Amino acid sequence: MTSRIADVLIPLALDTAYSYAVPDGLGLEEGDVVQVPLANREVVGVVWGLRKGQGGNLKKVTGVIEAPNLSAKMRKFLDWIAWYTLAPKGSALAMGLKVPDADRQEVARVGVRLAGTLPKRMTPARQKVIEIAQDGVVRLKSELAQAAGVSAGVINGLIDEGAMETVALLAEPVAEMPDPAFGDTALSDGQGEAAEKLVAAMGEAHPPVILLEGVTGSGKTEVYFEAVAEAVRKGRQALILMPEIALTAQFLDRFAARFGVKPATWHSGVTGRRRERLYSAIASGEVKVVAGARSALFLPYADLGLIVVDEEHETAYKQDDGVHYHARDMAVVRGKIENASVILASATPSIESRVNVERGRYRHVRLPERFGGRSMPQIRAVDLRKEAIPRGRWLSPTLVMSVEDTVGRGEQALLFLNRRGYAPLTLCRACAHRYECPNCSSWLVEHRFRRSLVCHHCGHVERTPQACVECGSVDSLVPCGPGVERIAEEAAELFPDKRCIVLSSDFPGGTERLRTELAAIAAGEFDIVIGTQLVAKGHNFPLMTLVGVLDADIGLTSGDPRAAERTFQMLQQVTGRAGRGEKPGRALVQTWQPDHPVIAALISGDAERFYEEETRVREMAGLPPFGRLASLIVSAAEREAAEAHARAMALVAEPSPGVTVLGPAEAPLALIRGRYRFRLLVKTEREVDLQAYLRGWMTRCPKIRGNTRVSIDVDPQSFL
Repeated sequence: MTSRIADVLIPLALDTAYSYAVPDGLGLEEGDVVQVPLANREVVGVVWGLRKGQGGNLKKVTGVIEAPNLSAKMRKFLDWIAWYTLAPKGSALAMGLKVPDADRQEVARVGVRLAGTLPKRMTPARQKVIEIAQDGVVRLKSELAQAAGVSAGVINGLIDEGAMETVALLAEPVAEMPDPAFGDTALSDGQGEAAEKLVAAMGEAHPPVILLEGVTGSGKTEVYFEAVAEAVRKGRQALILMPEIALTAQFLDRFAARFGVKPATWHSGVTGRRRERLYSAIASGEVKVVAGARSALFLPYADLGLIVVDEEHETAYKQDDGVHYHARDMAVVRGKIENASVILASATPSIESRVNVERGRYRHVRLPERFGGRSMPQIRAVDLRKEAIPRGRWLSPTLVMSVEDTVGRGEQALLFLNRRGYAPLTLCRACAHRYECPNCSSWLVEHRFRRSLVCHHCGHVERTPQACVECGSVDSLVPCGPGVERIAEEAAELFPDKRCIVLSSDFPGGTERLRTELAAIAAGEFDIVIGTQLVAKGHNFPLMTLVGVLDADIGLTSGDPRAAERTFQMLQQVTGRAGRGEKPGRALVQTWQPDHPVIAALISGDAERFYEEETRVREMAGLPPFGRLASLIVSAAEREAAEAHARAMALVAEPSPGVTVLGPAEAPLALIRGRYRFRLLVKTEREVDLQAYLRGWMTRCPKIRGNTRVSIDVDPQSFL
């Protein structure tokens, strides 16, 4: 008879741990990964607690799985996230648990080298390969092909003829040990003072949260690298969180220049056996520095001493599927649990972080000047009310002349439009039919490069028709409004002899292609860059001296309470791409509202005035961070079912003092992926226990039936 009971949490949408009897002789500790029976199958879980007991008729733990133990700190962190977000504990566990696949075999790494014989037929391509391989170094086939500028087929041909041979290579190390003393840290006086403050804070008994605010080009990365170096010197681990798209080759190279090796990277592109090896190496403490997307926050660090959240204002840190969490805020929580220092870095901090500084919760370290004494770009508005743009064009004459002048001097220009595709709307000029997504209440976006109409919410794709599907008219379809593809078409017509490139997240090739393209831009291989918001995220293009912002007002008409803040941050970031090299930069902002507070603050360079005004407006309205919000989305396959359940929830809301419940109302995007959506919004004073109110409300709500679903988002970032 067993004398212990294990409470096992299973990584499913379950909010309670199940009790299992521990067989005699089975060594088990809290945090162990185990296999247990559930219904008629075996599942994996984590021992969330152990207690004495006879077990009785309880099912028994089947066995222990060879996987890293989840520490008490990690379990506390996951419990806190589940409490804060009102997500099931099992869903929180699913984000932090990676079980190795015992059947997955390590893929052998194979290199190639010269075999000592020449091929029977010599071509220029083969000659290039042989010249590079004469140094005797064993290279991966892809590396040799890239170095020689040939395809892998050329190397395969040399192997078939016996001119080259294959050699088995050792498994690639997950990550090498960074050397804190490797790089030459030539910091300016301002950078040095800031770095000293970050390093000193790490030695405190209770390390603080520090907001590292610096203008674009001030060298924030080099400053927080010194804090990373201090963590490594102390033998602790450091995590650098970044918006995934910013994990560029440029950042990795800068890290290698400082520490001698690249950091371990964790993002959606890391898969298979390498992902498993990296997970285990982080849990054992072998990996000292991780640079990753928001999911890297849930890795089982052995001794986490520093968390850096780069571009802390980015909305990409918000997880909108499954568990609704904000990685920046959860990083602060994990730092407190791990007794680790937390650095939030940004040129345009969120108002939440700014207010936390004012309240004394965070410390503030500033870098008010660009590195090397470089000046900030001169920003000027192009008033579209006064300057006419030719029909069918989107670039103003002033911007066209500036681009011609810039690229004529051998410098680069960026044309920024935060809208993907060719046109956001396609309609028929004969019958005015608008092409809408069949699954969502949104227009289909034309992607002319792909010859398709695409929904950016559910991914629905259909071929661009030759005739109107409504009236049958031929050649009557008209694109309305511009996307980056349309701007690229216009740029090609205006500057036919210049090298142009379009950067957009919906192009094939993913992160790796984007890294290659960003490196090519930094190397000066393109004259004109046309891009969406992903070009505004911390990239350094030394030759870029002009930024042209098209449709700068695009985000100012939104009903989102953060619309002004986000627009200001985006415009400030993208104009900051200009003049980061030796030559001064400038930016032209095409706008219909040059007097709007956001545009006026951007043009004047008076960011403080904008922050003060926006903070005052938020405080008067009781909006975050001066109040709290929670969004509840009720969805169902039938509109009537969604509306009925939302109204039934509102009837039992019973708001207490300091709590206001708004709605239900049809969501701005009323239909997504075939599900109708109604929205309720809870607004409370800051002192109110929002989670307790929501839990009490949910217990009073009617039972969810059929395909109806209720999604709760505490601290929502999206209001669609």
